[in-house]
Amino acid sequence: MQRRPHLTEPVWLRTILIVMVLGWLGLFLILPLVVVFHEALQRGWQTYLAAFTQRDAQHAIQLSLLTAAISVVLNTTFGIAAAWLLTRYRFRGRQVLLTLVDLPFAVSPVIAGLVFVLLFGLQGLLGPTLREWNIQIIFALPGIVLATVFVTLPFVVRELIPIMEAVGSEEEQAARVLGASGFTILWRITLPNVKWGLLYGVILCTARALGEFGAVSVVSGHIRGQTSTLPLHIEVLYNDYQSSAAFACASLLSLFGVVVLVVKEVVAWRQRAQLARSNGSAT
Repeated sequence: MQRRPHLTEPVWLRTILIVMVLGWLGLFLILPLVVVFHEALQRGWQTYLAAFTQRDAQHAIQLSLLTAAISVVLNTTFGIAAAWLLTRYRFRGRQVLLTLVDLPFAVSPVIAGLVFVLLFGLQGLLGPTLREWNIQIIFALPGIVLATVFVTLPFVVRELIPIMEAVGSEEEQAARVLGASGFTILWRITLPNVKWGLLYGVILCTARALGEFGAVSVVSGHIRGQTSTLPLHIEVLYNDYQSSAAFACASLLSLFGVVVLVVKEVVAWRQRAQLARSNGSAT
């Protein structure tokens, strides 16, 4: 077992660093959460629960859940296929593909939304063709899904790549020699070996999809009761001076974030254990 390096820094320096980190987290993470829940509950549970009985709020929640579900399914499928391609094959342009996968991390979501408007809007590049076929993408569910898929695209594939590289392809090659089909190899060998990394990526993708604002704000049109997701609905409520309802809906997203954080840590622990076993078996 590898020993941890002995810490030689003085106690006062470590104390200052700990205080700085805890103070920073408290100011920019804990305090905002406390404020959100305090503002949401200060008028009582009846007012808090009433914020979720409004038709627009219920539609926004349903739309957010539907958008997240579709986006997660699409990005999970893409993530598995892309991770398999990038880890099991070596080809010209592989590094370019890796860079393209990370593109949503570098591009502002608002810019991505504008690009979709320029492509699929009524005055966009494909707008006349879509209008002839009576297909509406912008200011409708397809546009919201496209924007969400774009901003959440890297999460699953980026979690799968290091695990699939650590696990290796020996078991898959052995199964192929024994006559197993590609689907059987994927379902019986590959996915069980990467299940914790896959679940970790799905959790991150879901959290990001539910909280997306910038790109969805551009392509949705902010139509209340039709194309407003929960983050957009919170903005509308706050701008209409309905602060209690806005903070109530914000607390719902915050509560989901806390739950995601707990689940993420559990999955991350299982993922580290899996990688440790893989590295141990490899040596």
